[in-house]
Amino acid sequence: MLWVLTLSAALTGCASMQSHDKLASDVQSAGRTGGIPAALAQLEASAKSEDDKTALLYNLERGELLRMDRRYEDSTNAFLLADIKVKEWEETAKTDPSKLMGTVGAALISERLKNYEGQDYEKVWLTTRLAMNRVALGDFENARVDIKRTHEREAIIAEFRSKETVAAEEEAKSKGAAAGGKELNGYPVETLNDPEVLALKNGYQNALSHYLAGFMYEVLGESGLAAPGYRKAIELKPETGVLEEGLRGLDNRTSFTWKRRQRMTDVLFVVEAGDAPARKPKAFTIPVPTGRGMVTASISYPVIEPSKDPLLTTLSAAGTDLKLEKVVDVNVMARRALKDEMPGMVLRGVTRAIAKGVMQNELQKGGGLVGGLIGAVASAATEVADDRMWRMLPGRVYIARGYLPPGEHVVTVNGRALPDPVKIDGQYALVPLRLYENTVLMGDVASLGKLAPVGSVPVEAAAPAAKPAARTATRTTTSKPVANSRTAAPTPAAKN
Repeated sequence: MLWVLTLSAALTGCASMQSHDKLASDVQSAGRTGGIPAALAQLEASAKSEDDKTALLYNLERGELLRMDRRYEDSTNAFLLADIKVKEWEETAKTDPSKLMGTVGAALISERLKNYEGQDYEKVWLTTRLAMNRVALGDFENARVDIKRTHEREAIIAEFRSKETVAAEEEAKSKGAAAGGKELNGYPVETLNDPEVLALKNGYQNALSHYLAGFMYEVLGESGLAAPGYRKAIELKPETGVLEEGLRGLDNRTSFTWKRRQRMTDVLFVVEAGDAPARKPKAFTIPVPTGRGMVTASISYPVIEPSKDPLLTTLSAAGTDLKLEKVVDVNVMARRALKDEMPGMVLRGVTRAIAKGVMQNELQKGGGLVGGLIGAVASAATEVADDRMWRMLPGRVYIARGYLPPGEHVVTVNGRALPDPVKIDGQYALVPLRLYENTVLMGDVASLGKLAPVGSVPVEAAAPAAKPAARTATRTTTSKPVANSRTAAPTPAAKN
């Protein structure tokens, strides 16, 4: 009876048992029909209490929607609320990692009863997003701080994860469970073992974060720190031309002679497309030994289907074709994170199945067929895979980088012209773009530094040949060295 009461309480009183996949789908549906404001309203209506409004996942989703709406200060405030939760996780991971591993609710009832700590790649994305918001607001110094925190966060994650699987194995063995491939019978393991997933070094580092670190250090005149950022990006995404050129051309771009003669703007396009994937629960039943023989227990694991979004390849501006290169695939990262998490998840699932099998056996002994049926229903109802993920993130990120003359430029992507020009200026410019449903959401263009006045330097001091750059730009306005210009409202574009 204690078990039944516990399971019943979990079902009726715990918000974390609700499906985040359903909420995210509702938010995306609202965004398709009413735009970002409608999506925000749908999300905000789901937060019924103060705890809900300070929850990690709620603020990750809200911060991303606010960013897409170009409300950078509000977005940053939401991300900072989320960052408080991640900092708490970091502190615990450093000082008492066993506390994070002691997930009693997840071990005995449901994965969804765990406090949501964020996927590891989401923790890294959070500081990257904060840095990008600061850049959009012209706050380059705080962007530098966020970049530094990204590196520190990665180190904490690496150390903690190295301990976690060992702890899960010891916990499972103490309860009579053993790891083995048979627990995954029927699971689509090909989604976790395809070449793109296996090619990732880990499930939390991404090339964009480190390339942006290199770019920001370069912009701030710290080329000694820029080189490691570019180098790490190449390590994470090898054989990517735009990343390699970031490092190869660094000395030339930062030389005094070049900057004195620079006549064209060094433009970095950051192009985001598609949506982050969903985790879909997949149910299994496995036999569990008890004192009265074998009983069947329900078990559930999440599945992430590979993305089928078409790739972007070319960005053209000012008569120059720039190659769009994919530097992050969130779908692949999410599957790699799931692959890394799966051994511990399987062991916890088998541990739960054994515990629930014993519970069913005891209920059947005390209550006969009815007692066994109650136990089976309660066990199945609570055994639903955790589907919580940061769903408002883009599915893929491309970058392109090249030199453009100051002014307004018509930009085309994959041969299709965008309806409005992009205006750039300064020594450096960062152009953010998000392809969202059937619209192009253009962020604020960040510019830094001033080009030498026309006629003040020799004509032969033209910019180097443009190198692979990033994706579409839509509309932007010139910004000052420290303050960035706001762009006009999002403009329609073909869906990619």
